[in-house]
Amino acid sequence: MPQMSPLMWFSLFILFSIALILFNQMNFFSFKQLTIEKKSKKTTENKFLNWKW
Repeated sequence: MPQMSPLMWFSLFILFSIALILFNQMNFFSFKQLTIEKKSKKTTENKFLNWKW
């Protein structure tokens, strides 16, 4: 089995690191997050519930 030089290991590490970072960024920016206004409306509606025990 041939041995790899340290420079080849380093370039392989850089290649996989860049691939991992790009994959994570694509996953992060592919989902649309809910706006704050929609979340605040839901919480205000739930505050005024009258429970009858």
